[in-house]
Amino acid sequence: MSDLPKRVEFHEEGPREGFQIEPRVYPLEQRAALVEALAETGLKAVQVASFVSPKAVPQMTDSEALFAAIRRRPGVRYEAVWLNEQGFERARATPGVDLAGKISLYASDAFARRNNNCSAEEMRGRVLRWLDLYAEAGLKVERALVMAAFGCNFEGEIPPARAVDELVWAHRTCAERGIVLPKVYLADTMGWANPQSVRRLVGMLREALPATRIGLHLHDTRGLGAANVLAALEMGVDLFDSSIAGLGGCPFAGHGDSRGAGNICTEDMVFLCHEMGIETGLDLEKLIEAARLAERIIGRPLGGHVMHAGSLAKYRARAGAAAGHG
Repeated sequence: MSDLPKRVEFHEEGPREGFQIEPRVYPLEQRAALVEALAETGLKAVQVASFVSPKAVPQMTDSEALFAAIRRRPGVRYEAVWLNEQGFERARATPGVDLAGKISLYASDAFARRNNNCSAEEMRGRVLRWLDLYAEAGLKVERALVMAAFGCNFEGEIPPARAVDELVWAHRTCAERGIVLPKVYLADTMGWANPQSVRRLVGMLREALPATRIGLHLHDTRGLGAANVLAALEMGVDLFDSSIAGLGGCPFAGHGDSRGAGNICTEDMVFLCHEMGIETGLDLEKLIEAARLAERIIGRPLGGHVMHAGSLAKYRARAGAAAGHG
């Protein structure tokens, strides 16, 4: 398959991914300003913060206050992450959090134990409990995601069928409860994916779940983020998690002294799509402004390329003006 999608959707995770992993806590007003800047770009959803243990992630201690500080823009979802029932209840009790049911699974048993203190099989049992909780709260289940789908720093190569089986199980389990699962995600949590493996795994998943929308959660750990996005686009994938300026990284992914790179960079991938004639509904220039704001807040150079080089818009305008005077 080599049919490019006509339109691609990006789900922004930078504010949560980025500030969660930094060694210090940044001022509330600065983090709120970044969320507000992102909401002005045309993004339909921004992942703002996580409701997790203050001891484990002190950077997210004030998530309730952050949601209260944001000036909301109509039409934008302001989302959050939780890992356990206590975090879910905190999110439910916080005004301004747009809630949706999400299922997380693991293709790697070793990473499941490190990240969630349970086996991959035990995680399936927890998913059943989550489905009960979401039903009790009146929430629709929005998506299922399988982590370490392409490989694991603790377990090594992951057979592609294992990741597919986890998502097929989630789809079947939801169906047995009368739940339509609209989206399934493959997550390259530790940067093992390459274009060939992306094509293979997306193809296998599409064959297994032909009527379900496929999304990718890709990290740029080893510099293959853009190449993997291109491979996915060529497979017709039209849904990606991303982070402004390439913010983020997983603190539990076992990268030694490095935390690993963040998600694929939002503005760079939007630039890629636009240059290929694929619509995103996003304002690239405003995304670049938001990326530069993120860099000023963090206080060091960030990994995005277009935020430093700029888009081609002004050069095309300059060339057009010169041609008009010729």
